[in-house]
Amino acid sequence: MKKLDLQFLNETGKTVTISLEQPVEPADEALINEAMDTIIAQNVIASSGGELVSKKSARIVDRTVQEIF
Repeated sequence: MKKLDLQFLNETGKTVTISLEQPVEPADEALINEAMDTIIAQNVIASSGGELVSKKSARIVDRTVQEIF
């Protein structure tokens, strides 16, 4: 299963990750950048370490699970 991880830094310098399942591919870097800027500007996400203050990274994570039994 693939997911898009948006990583931000909060006021205490800790990483806050927002994960979105089934991202559209190929990823549009400009659109992701704009969305992350909007999340920060509108202060719509709260974290235990305070407000989100900057972008850290965005990445697509592909996780494969193989059932043994």
